[in-house]
This record gives sequence, structure tokens and C-alpha cells, in this order.
Amino acid sequence: MNIEKFTIKELERLFKSEQADEALAAACRQDGRIAAQKLAERYEKQQARRQVERLRLSAMYQYENEAYSRGRKIVAGVDEAGRGPLAGPVSVAAVILPPNLLLSRLNDSKKLSAGVREELYEKILAQAVSVRQVFIQPELIDRINILQATMQGMYEALAGLEPQPEQVLIDAVHLKELTVPQLSLIKGDARSASIAAASIIAKVARDRLMDEYDKAYPEYGFAAHKGYGTAEHIAALRRYGPCPIHRMSFEPVRSIAAQP
Repeated sequence: MNIEKFTIKELERLFKSEQADEALAAACRQDGRIAAQKLAERYEKQQARRQVERLRLSAMYQYENEAYSRGRKIVAGVDEAGRGPLAGPVSVAAVILPPNLLLSRLNDSKKLSAGVREELYEKILAQAVSVRQVFIQPELIDRINILQATMQGMYEALAGLEPQPEQVLIDAVHLKELTVPQLSLIKGDARSASIAAASIIAKVARDRLMDEYDKAYPEYGFAAHKGYGTAEHIAALRRYGPCPIHRMSFEPVRSIAAQP
């Protein structure tokens, strides 16, 4: 490939376009211009990173592929967001992905920036076979405890999927009343693509809701901490007392509410 007629600016545009390939990079490596050689080097590093990402994403389908190999064609991942906060609901999501859908940067929602989560949230909604997300409100959390409330949310989310899954992958929880095969995975949101997708749906949906609650109860700062027990949140609790979305069974909400 003869690139002598191309300026560096034109080569830069080529590398940013779909025309960039190994032949272009090889030609730039042989070019006498240092800037052209650097473009080739940058391209090769990008390709190497992309290959690592492809391998990582492919590995996240290990458990889904094992289910497919046993004849289970519809595999759902389930996860939650918001078990620990002092306020707001717990959010639970169930997701069925197409086999080997490689969504760049798909990962445990806690490892992603808010911007990347938002981007992936929209892609998952657009490309998933089925998505179901539910909120379990503080009143139920206080009545039956956070673990039981989370599991109820998982049952509800799974029941809302269409089609119904033939295999369920769950992040660190076992649902004893589930009637289809299930696999509980410790840190499953970083090991299974389906669980990771569910973690993103649950997290983004809850964050958006807490932003709305911030407008209703601005004195607590819910948009900043999403209901978690930060120093600022606890200081507001002590000053204003609990509001209707606080979990009254959680400390220090319970103790603060009991004060005269």
C-alpha cells in the first residue's frame, strides 16, 4: 500500500474511519515520517486493547454457554441494586441476552462510571431479548427484611420476563422456590454477561428514581449519595429526622426516629 501521497492529517482520518486495517498500519510502520509511524503504533495498541476486551466479554458467557450446551436456550441473569442504603427501594432486574452479544465495557455496574452505565442501559434495553425491572419499597423491606425483600423482587422480575427462562443465573442468592434450574455465582455480576446486564439495569433505574426523590426531599441530598449512609446523609437525618422513603428498620434511622 502506497501512502506517500497522503498527508499526516489524511492518514489520521483514515485511521479513524472504517478503512483502517493492518495493511494501512504496516505501510505507516515503513513510512519515513515519525508521525506516520506513531499512528501505526497507536492503531496497534488500540487493536490489542480491543482484542483483550473481546476475550474478556467472551469469557463472561461461560455460564450461559454451559447452559446452552445442556439444551437450555433461554438464559436469564438476575441482580439487585440498593440493598445497603438507608433510604429508597431495592431495585431488582432480570435480563435475557441474545447468545454472545458482545456489548463493549459490559461489567459489574459498580465498576463502571455513571456515564458508561447509562450508555449500556440503553443498549441493553434495545438489544436484549427481554428485560424486567422492579422496585421493592422500604415498607416491605422493613416488614420482611432486606434479604427476603430482595428475593421477592427476584421472583417478580423473573416472572415478568417473556419468554420465560429455562436457566437462571443469580448473583450470590439462591431462590429455593424457583422451578427452573439456577446457578448462584459469587461476584456473578463480574463473571456472567447476563448478571452484569441485570446489575446495570437495576442500578441505573434506582439511581434515576433517587434523583427524583431528591427533588421531593432536597434536604437529604439523595441525588448525591442515592440513600447510602454517608456522613452528609446521616447529618441530614439527625437534623430533619426520617422522611417517608427511609428504611425504619435500618440503623441509624431507627435510633434517630426513636429520639424524642
